[in-house]
Amino acid sequence: MKMEVYINSIGSVSVQKTFDDSGFLEEVVDYEGTSVKAVDPNYKDYIPPAAARRMAKGLKMSAVSSQNAMKEADLKNVDAIIVGTGLGCLGESEKFVRDLLDNDEQYLTPTRFIQSSHNTVAGSIALDMGCKGYNFTYVHSNISFESSLWDAKLQLENNEAENILVGAVDELVEHHVTTHQFIDHIKKEPVSREQVLRSGTKGIVFGEGSHFFVLSNQKQDTTYSKLFAMGIYNTLRKEEVSGTILGFLDTNGLTLEDLDGVILGNNGDVDFDTIYHDLANGIFQTIPQFVYKHLSGEYDTASGFGFWMANKIFKTGKVPEVIRWNDIKVSQPKRLLLYNQYRGKNHSLVVLEKC
Repeated sequence: MKMEVYINSIGSVSVQKTFDDSGFLEEVVDYEGTSVKAVDPNYKDYIPPAAARRMAKGLKMSAVSSQNAMKEADLKNVDAIIVGTGLGCLGESEKFVRDLLDNDEQYLTPTRFIQSSHNTVAGSIALDMGCKGYNFTYVHSNISFESSLWDAKLQLENNEAENILVGAVDELVEHHVTTHQFIDHIKKEPVSREQVLRSGTKGIVFGEGSHFFVLSNQKQDTTYSKLFAMGIYNTLRKEEVSGTILGFLDTNGLTLEDLDGVILGNNGDVDFDTIYHDLANGIFQTIPQFVYKHLSGEYDTASGFGFWMANKIFKTGKVPEVIRWNDIKVSQPKRLLLYNQYRGKNHSLVVLEKC
């Protein structure tokens, strides 16, 4: 018999002030640019200052978000740690290579090299809490977080673990931004938060963030939602997307009428947002629609912000005006569908139910 999978706690550091979990997008951070940095919490409250100085940005963000998730779940340890990341601590690799060149390959400290691997975040969290269980990092482009989520889901459903810390983290890296701007994956001209999703131009606004969740097969007082179903599809033609979503819902015993809202991954890239627009004007036209990447920026694990947002909607029963994409109102939503894709590939579907 399969066990249920619950999201028992959340923690987030992002472009918005999400590290303070008491609120829910009451004070929205505005920006104007082609890339936007996360709002830094006071890292001294979470990490010894001497250690923080040597830590990559992704490591520091993850230390805060994971500690907040663990504290809310009232846990000191977990059975497994699973992290999804597209770039890992690529910034440390960049700094190490720069030091290599600037110092003529001499007098190099190993810290940046050690911290530059993709699994640095998962390993560091495990060392801090003394977790000797399953420790895995998925580097699957923009479905890195969903891959981690699916791994945890399978383990919990089969009762192979009771509590799993699942994370999504990516940091802003200067060279990566410059390279992707050169190939038109990032916008050429600065754009504001209010205009990004309707900019009508190529490319995205690049962001960063870290989002951690404690998943369990045991419900508790802090539980936000239940992970009802999920699906990942690597390659779909544009005309196949609607049918695939309908098929996914049918396979899981759902119809469009069973959804109280859909969270879409629009990012403002005129070449690929048409997929979302077709859905918004097609099969989702009678369903409340919400968006989030104008708040978080786009990055490989930005869907972690969408996942955080869905759980906050369930907990608070509120839908902030800043995330509404159409005029259909909903209060106290009970079931939400999250749909994301990047540049027409790696389509992910996640259904969450309020507990």
